[in-house]
Formats: sequence, structure tokens, C-alpha cells
Amino acid sequence: MATNASPDPKDGMWAFIAYYLRFSRNQRGLSGEAVGRLINASKATVSRIENGIDRLDGPRAALLDKTWETGGVFALLVWYASIGHDSQWLAQLSTFEQRARIIRIFEPLLISGLFQTEDYARALLTGGGMADPEPFVAERMDRKGILDRAFVMLLLSEAALRWPVGSPQIMRAQLAHLLEMAERPNVVVHVIPQSFETGAYPGLDGGLKLVTGDDFGEVAYTESLGGGRLVSSPTEVAEYAILFARISAKALPEGRSRELITKAMEAFSDNDVAQEQLQRNPGRK
Repeated sequence: MATNASPDPKDGMWAFIAYYLRFSRNQRGLSGEAVGRLINASKATVSRIENGIDRLDGPRAALLDKTWETGGVFALLVWYASIGHDSQWLAQLSTFEQRARIIRIFEPLLISGLFQTEDYARALLTGGGMADPEPFVAERMDRKGILDRAFVMLLLSEAALRWPVGSPQIMRAQLAHLLEMAERPNVVVHVIPQSFETGAYPGLDGGLKLVTGDDFGEVAYTESLGGGRLVSSPTEVAEYAILFARISAKALPEGRSRELITKAMEAFSDNDVAQEQLQRNPGRK
């Protein structure tokens, strides 16, 4: 097994599980290969779990509990980790995204981070009360390299296209960038129209991301006020995959989606720009 240091168990419940699995294995004098046989996984998978790259799931936790007669400790730890907010979710999500083959995203209110322009991201973070958004803007722009490697499907609510962020110029540039990204062969963009025909649909209460990779299967990330939750349990992830399918059933085809994006972009017209400038400088005609 690799000798990398275990994650700091104080970083969160998932970090504690990684730490405790290595501690328990070493306490019993077992190799990573031996533990892999217990949980029907490879030695490399055990190493990734112990290093905090992958996560122990419920069925494998139950196998450890049964074999090591822990009284169900690992299953309980996984359960608590799965239902709680994870302070390290962004770093973990970014790790999965870097290794992803497929990423599916639903955003009900805003343009998704991977598709944001620099000005849009800056205006969004500033509007959220961030005193110094520049490091976060830079980090967000760096993550966009994922679009060169993975297949990405983006579902956007029409409300995300029309919600004004920054200025009319920023919104026009942002939507133009979205149209440009939609032309890539590895990117699919669908818009869910804001209409009574669409009505209320699953997902209105928060965004959702599904990340699929060859070496870790699939994880889900759900957004919530003040944070988010990264889900790795296959049973729970399957439920979120069903939710994503139900949301996508409400979306327009690609061509009509592009038309709606173009219409929203044109709504931020030169008249809007002139009106904004007049409001900023009321003495000028």
C-alpha cells in the first residue's frame, strides 16, 4: 500500500472514515489487497478510499462490519457522512470532475460555473458579498479545462438565462459564450422553458450535478443554502440520476434551446445598455 498520509480526520466525516479504515486495517495487520478481497474491490480502490480520493459505500461498509465484528461502526459512519454537509465538498467534487468522463448538470437559477465568463463570475461573487472575489474567479476559470476532456450535458432553467447579473453587457457576453460552448461536439445544452406548460417540476428547489468516471463510478452533488452535499452511495446516486432524467424530460431540444438562449441574449439590448448608463449618469442626455 502507498504510504501517503491519511486525510486529517478533523476535516470531516469522510476524512475520518478514510483515516479509520487505514487504522483498522493496520491494527489487524492486513494488506490493502486482503481488505480488497473482503469488500470485493481492488487494492487500488482500497488505497483511494484510505487516501480520501474515493469513498466507502454502504454495502462495502457492511462487509467490513460483518467480517471484523465492529457492531456496525463503518455502516453508521457512512450513513452519518452521507446525510451531513461536507465542508470539503468543493475540493472533493473538483477531484472527481478532473477524472470524469461524463458530467451532467442542472441549474435552476444561474449559469453553471463551468460555463461562466470571468465577468459574470466576478459579478456573481461580488453580489454574494465576497470582499475579494479574484482568487475564486481564477479558480473557477481554471476548472473550465474540464470542458476540454469530458462530455458535459447542461440543463438550464430559462430563469437562469434571464436573471440579470452584473450588467446588460455582461449578460450578453455570458449568453454569447454559452451559445459558443453549445457548439462543441462534447457539450449538450438544453433549456427548460419558463411556462405554465412546464409548470412546477422536480429540481426547482436546487441544482444537481452527476459526475461519472471510469475509476470511481458515479457521484452526485446537490446544492443547498450555505453549502452542498456530495453523495457517493450507489443507491442514492441512482435516485438522483432518476431525478435528473425527470428534469431533462421538461427541456427543449438543442435547436430550440439555442433559439431561446439567443432570444434571451437579444433582450439585453443596446436600449438596456443606454438605459443603464442614463441611470448611472442622470445628468447626461
